[in-house]
Amino acid sequence: MNELRGRGRPRSTGTLHCDRCKNLVAKIRVHWPDGAICGACFSFAVNASGSCAHCHEIRLLPGRSPFGEEICRDCAGITTNLTCSKCGAEAERRRGGHCARCIVIEDLTKILKPNDPSDIRLHRLIRELASTDRPRSVISWMRLPEAQALLDSLGDRTLELTHETFDMLPTAHSTEHLREMLVHHRILPSRGNIRLARFESWLDTRLSSLQGKPHIHQPLEQFGRWHHLRRLRNMPPQTNMDYATRSAKQEITEAGKFMVWLDTEHGTHIDRISQTRIDLYWSEGPSTRKHIRNFLQQRKLTGPGHALKAKARQAATSPMASTTSRLNAIRTVIEADEIYLGTRIAALIFLFYGTPIGKLASLQTNQIHAGVNGMTISLGSQPAPIPEPLIPLFADHLRHGANSRSMNKDSPWLFPSTRGGQHISANTLWNRLKIFDLQPLATRNTTLFDLSKELDPATLSALLGYTSITMTNHAARAGAPMGSYPATRPATE
Repeated sequence: MNELRGRGRPRSTGTLHCDRCKNLVAKIRVHWPDGAICGACFSFAVNASGSCAHCHEIRLLPGRSPFGEEICRDCAGITTNLTCSKCGAEAERRRGGHCARCIVIEDLTKILKPNDPSDIRLHRLIRELASTDRPRSVISWMRLPEAQALLDSLGDRTLELTHETFDMLPTAHSTEHLREMLVHHRILPSRGNIRLARFESWLDTRLSSLQGKPHIHQPLEQFGRWHHLRRLRNMPPQTNMDYATRSAKQEITEAGKFMVWLDTEHGTHIDRISQTRIDLYWSEGPSTRKHIRNFLQQRKLTGPGHALKAKARQAATSPMASTTSRLNAIRTVIEADEIYLGTRIAALIFLFYGTPIGKLASLQTNQIHAGVNGMTISLGSQPAPIPEPLIPLFADHLRHGANSRSMNKDSPWLFPSTRGGQHISANTLWNRLKIFDLQPLATRNTTLFDLSKELDPATLSALLGYTSITMTNHAARAGAPMGSYPATRPATE
């Protein structure tokens, strides 16, 4: 497996030794009673707070005892000034001796100019950003050119706090980031499901690019608006809208490509196609072209009672990893203390329960329950037990990691995004899990294969949230006869 790396930029190497991290560094930031401290260790120390291991007061904990315990300045004998000259709080002194929280308030007040009583929402924005657990990250965000431009527009009142004015801005990550942060803190009204709102905006843009080709625009609009958009709006609340909208986008995109191909290559349009052209289109290009099947069926060109045929795309193989590799991966994840805990928790859920990445990304903290009999996670209709050795890791993540995002504090998500009110996207989460060299489909198949040898399909379906048919298929691959399953079901509370 590739060498595991921590988050952040690589540290500079040099000839000086840091007594905290034991690394060779280019510069020593400060000397404290426990030795020479590099810049990275100093930054970590002056942003850590909690109960002092010696005096038990809730304070900043920059010091270390001879046994490695986190202790306060007084117990450690640290004389470095770590008191904000403005608010008096214990914190890292930054510009002008002020803490990061005071700097955020000062800079945002200067930029946003919330002097009029009608600017109460700007006062709230300043208060919410300053109250985050990591105000230094807000300072970093404010330095970005895109963020500066948006904040300046709010300050000079050229950008009003309405969805209509945000819709008029060019589509950009920074714009949506600010808008979702305002919605999360109830400074702007909710637009409902954010992924559905993004899909509607994307669809408008996609259709506008085809205005000059009515023979393509009209069928695609019918497919996009009356088939997909209506279906998405009627989906139940528990639907993974990230996957649903991605799938809809792909089918609409492929349908558009197909009609452009018909127009440019054969001088015809969708209602005049033949089976020969469908087969030719599929044979010439990548497998993603098979995603036009739903479009053809929606046009009533294929399906029962129609002459043209559009076969569903079948997976060529069902990849599997070995049970040994899965167990080794579990051991690696548990021992990888240098990796961000949220990434490890996601990997463990995936390895223990085979939860699809899309569903994994959208788990909420209230789906994990702690009781006198241990800890469980609700993935299906019945809670699944969390192995006892993993409970401390899950508890630590719930206490510190699940809602610590600077722009997404008080988040209900188990894996929150940096965007306000949103959970991490499935793609981002999977990119993080790649550090453990997991193969998504092969690892999931192996997990379900192994579980199918221990429990019957109905029980696994209730515990994991998969359909009984899916679990029966995995049980068949595992070679366990149905009659050999014990007649057990999850106990109801």
